[in-house]
Amino acid sequence: MKKKNLISVIVCTYNQEDTIGRTLDSILRQECHVPIEILVGEDCSSDHTLEVCRQYAEKYPDSIRLFANSSNKGIVKNYFDCLLAAQGQYIADCAGDDEWSDPQKLEKEVCIMESHPDVTLVHTDYLCRNAHTGEISLPHPQLCFHTPKGKTEIMDGQELLIPILTQLKRPVIHLCSALYRTEVMLSTYKQHPQLIDNKTYGCEDVQVCFMLARAGKVAYINEPTLYYTVGGKTISCTHDEEKQFHFVKGTTQLDYDLAETFNLKDERLQRYFEYRVYALLMHAFRCHSNTLREEALISSNTWNAGLNIKAQIIKFVTSSTLLWSIALFIRRLVVSTVH
Repeated sequence: MKKKNLISVIVCTYNQEDTIGRTLDSILRQECHVPIEILVGEDCSSDHTLEVCRQYAEKYPDSIRLFANSSNKGIVKNYFDCLLAAQGQYIADCAGDDEWSDPQKLEKEVCIMESHPDVTLVHTDYLCRNAHTGEISLPHPQLCFHTPKGKTEIMDGQELLIPILTQLKRPVIHLCSALYRTEVMLSTYKQHPQLIDNKTYGCEDVQVCFMLARAGKVAYINEPTLYYTVGGKTISCTHDEEKQFHFVKGTTQLDYDLAETFNLKDERLQRYFEYRVYALLMHAFRCHSNTLREEALISSNTWNAGLNIKAQIIKFVTSSTLLWSIALFIRRLVVSTVH
């Protein structure tokens, strides 16, 4: 079915009663010549997030479509269920703890889409906002785009595939700053559903950005339009070492599967997978979990990744129960001294 000349904004939210109103307000403030619908995927929160979302849906019935999940789907299923329900020709998204800082964000992006039919995705710079203090800071530098401040650069998406898979400090494309073509993503979804809507990967943004970059050109507007919340507890940032282990393992498996499916070979990929094995071993070390240690070593084989020097040291330290316990004791002493 042909999509409407409409922008569908996906808002996935879970336990964000203090921020979801701010998020929705920033979308409702958008000044755009293309109509906007807001799809709110409320993922069975245990706080008052659903109540806040219902109040907004009742106040703005022509703009907001609320999907109140009866059970927790997780970010991947929640996101792609919203995407499949979208009526618009274009998709944007804003997480339930983030905020669009520029009321012209969508207008600037859709104008690029309309004048460049070969662009599958357009995104912008962003600023970080501390979840606890509200302090605004700059993110890590953008390494793939080199356009001057306030200007726009259009790049062949193929050049971004390896950087997207190997990103660590800063995403090449922050999906909450982006706008993309619905039909392109839906076509890819039908071709590779196992790579898109797969909860074992634990994320939804990497596969979306990768597939859209692979399908066409990517435009970058070098000005911030988003306040990205950092320092809070999210699926990608948790103090639970075991949960963090499984998140890193899942997202890295996605990177590996994408690289294998599309036959991408590059030294950067090899170094990246070696680093991720080391990261898994460190999480296992801090958990004092031999089960996680074995999972990390299995992942090393799965990803055809050797052990770098740091990983070899951790493997040796964790091969002995006594040595492992001593190393953890020393680490706790060092950490307590520093803090």
